Amino acid sequence: MPKGKPKPPPTPTSTVRIIDPVTRIEGHLRISVTLTPDATGKLVVSDAQSTGTLFRGFENILVGRHPWDAQHITQRICGVCPVSHGMAAVLALDAASQVTVPANARIMRNLVMGANLIDSHILHFYHLTLPDYVTPPAMNMPPWNTDWVHDESFSDSEANTLAAHYLEALKARRLAHEMGAIFGGKLPHPPAYVPGGFTTTPTAEKLSRFEAYLTQVIDFINNYYIPDVQFLVSRYPAYDAIGQGYGNLLAFGCFEEGNGSLFLKRGRLPWGSATVQAVDVGKIAEFVKYSWYADATGGLTPAAGVTTPVDPDSKTTAYSWLKAPRYEGVPYEAGPLARMVVNNLYPAGKVSVNDRHLARAFEALEVAEQMRLWLNQLRSGLGQPTYVRQAVPLNAAGVGLTEAPRGALGHWLEITNGKISRYQVITPTCWNASPRDANGRRGPLEEALIGTPVADPERPVEVLRVVHSFDPCLACAVHVLRPEAGRKIFPVAHG
Repeated sequence: MPKGKPKPPPTPTSTVRIIDPVTRIEGHLRISVTLTPDATGKLVVSDAQSTGTLFRGFENILVGRHPWDAQHITQRICGVCPVSHGMAAVLALDAASQVTVPANARIMRNLVMGANLIDSHILHFYHLTLPDYVTPPAMNMPPWNTDWVHDESFSDSEANTLAAHYLEALKARRLAHEMGAIFGGKLPHPPAYVPGGFTTTPTAEKLSRFEAYLTQVIDFINNYYIPDVQFLVSRYPAYDAIGQGYGNLLAFGCFEEGNGSLFLKRGRLPWGSATVQAVDVGKIAEFVKYSWYADATGGLTPAAGVTTPVDPDSKTTAYSWLKAPRYEGVPYEAGPLARMVVNNLYPAGKVSVNDRHLARAFEALEVAEQMRLWLNQLRSGLGQPTYVRQAVPLNAAGVGLTEAPRGALGHWLEITNGKISRYQVITPTCWNASPRDANGRRGPLEEALIGTPVADPERPVEVLRVVHSFDPCLACAVHVLRPEAGRKIFPVAHG
């Protein structure tokens, strides 16, 4: 080469980055992304794999148990959204027993689940997501000193204000917890959810205390949570177009209001459609081609499903302990954005990192305001029953569909000779963070990562922002981590 002549540009190559474990989520998740230069030379995600690294075994634990154990055991699937599991379990048991619970029981179930949803949404934004964007100079301590935020968009003063709100959010979460415990008995894992009703008797004193807590929580949502989310997305407008994915949205709906109606209704929007379509649970199936489960269990509906784990070394094409649930073979995103769009409370056709954060904050206010109405309904019904005694059905089946803070949650139950003979759970994170299905189609989170620009492959915070916008929850998993040779280690400072 003649002296002084510039060297030719290097041949575009791909780089693989693995984040394992992804922190500031519930549970244990590994994300692998392939970064490839685009036409302008900037690195973007060209492929992604989402891996649930721990085995869930709750379905198998339940087999052979008394049916009335289900709502207590399944709440232990997660410490952040246990109420939704308790709700799904009692709905499945009510359906199996063909029981309609009294109005007061239905309302108290809603109030406790509403308190849990608000707590979880506040937790997600301030304590799990905000450190992806803010490094307050006044906070030289974890979680703020990870040194991954290379595109800081806040002044020092603004960053310190958001850090102060981080601490205020801890107080708001405490209020939401104490509010739910008034009727739930305690949070997390309230024991008050039982088949046939609720164990608490409402009183005027409990109603007044609950309302006082609710007023403070609504004040926080209006004056801190929603303004802070709007401020964040205004400083990061690029994320209006990042993390879009397929655009398929699914909601099972939740908060029963009597006569079969739901406050947040059930529905789905395939491929970015603006027309809400009905959900037929018979069209849901789980696939395991890329999951560490027996191949023979793939393609089954959850009503006929089984959970048969295999040794990962015996199935090298698989890469996750999560199954891949699909509706008519199509991957769907679940979560607050899906619920808000299905209920015409958020514009259809908008799916992105920023839209997930905005929809989550707006939903917190919608639910909190509705809780005021439920309190008034409960006040007018004081003295009415909260429980219907029922016998354990000898042979029956039931389905409990509801919503966890992170999205559509379903429990499928079968009882044989008075014992649980089959139990299947599909969590929202199974919908969102699932691996590829039998057709090789990526899960919703994997697809949402495609095209994400990454400025610094050694600090791929952009990938984390997409992942965190889904609020993954893999806490339903149990135990096995295997170190691998050659993985990239990202050091995290501890101030």
